[in-house]
Amino acid sequence: MALLLHRLSSRPWSEPCPFSFSISSPRTSNRGGRRHRHRSRAAPFCAASWEELAGVLILSAIPFTAVKAVANSSLGEKLRRRLEESKKAAQESSSRFKELSRHAREASQWYGVDRPKWLGPIPYEYPSYLIGEYPGDYGFDVAGLGKDPSNFQRYFNFEILHARWAMLASVGVVVPELLDLLGIVHFIEPVWWRVGYAKLQGDTLDYLGIPGLHIAGSQGVFVIAICQVLLMVGPEYARYCGIEALEPLGIYLPGDINYPGGLLFDPLGLSKDPLVFEELKVKEIKNGRLAMVAWLGFYIQAALTSKGPLQNLLDHISDPLHNNVISIIKSF
Repeated sequence: MALLLHRLSSRPWSEPCPFSFSISSPRTSNRGGRRHRHRSRAAPFCAASWEELAGVLILSAIPFTAVKAVANSSLGEKLRRRLEESKKAAQESSSRFKELSRHAREASQWYGVDRPKWLGPIPYEYPSYLIGEYPGDYGFDVAGLGKDPSNFQRYFNFEILHARWAMLASVGVVVPELLDLLGIVHFIEPVWWRVGYAKLQGDTLDYLGIPGLHIAGSQGVFVIAICQVLLMVGPEYARYCGIEALEPLGIYLPGDINYPGGLLFDPLGLSKDPLVFEELKVKEIKNGRLAMVAWLGFYIQAALTSKGPLQNLLDHISDPLHNNVISIIKSF
């Protein structure tokens, strides 16, 4: 995700096959009156100095330190007292909503024994332990991963986590390339994998294409990996542990770890109607699964064609007989 945010490079680069590196020595060239140094082998894993690494780590500690400081301050004490006064009513409201959600699942066509199955009208002996309790349960479990209820719950937690990040990452892949193809915004490099490839080559990246704005863009892969972990772990920690962990700040989350709810996780109030909310859960997991499969396609397309997914789609539409999977495989 962090690499996808660095959309533009301060200089264009060549187009080698992704995920492969030559061993020739570095060379220089003159482009547009400016000399650029090209690295033809992978950049060092960590090109940052210890001061830069320390700065990143200190910056990463600021949110957690701020939360702890507020929790231990007089303001935190006031927020806790205010929460205690309203927590009982909030818990009762949450219990009522969960009961309404249970009735909504019973009334919804997407849950229960009579829900749609993955083989449709074709007769099949579906696993007895798949009863339509979770959103997106179509009775598919050929590997028997859901036999243990506790494992089933854990696997669903992992699936919804990866589904959400895959959807966000897919937007980061498609939107820059689409804007560039439509001519709305002209990026120096809109193709997702080339941004990461340039970083591995040691190139400096400008954040959002603004010259000189280097938010980890001038550092090595190690620093960017730290930033990526911070961007992903922070929200996930708040989601997973926030039901109790945020109460010292006076924040009560009425839901569970997968759907915490509240102003932080549901600012648009999409969960106000229990029936609509249960159907939105199904739509979310279906789109998330599609996004995860799409990412597999993104990787394969980048490795075989060295192009972005939208350019591959346009090439196929323009000449489907010659631009397809079979022709690409035959060209190797």
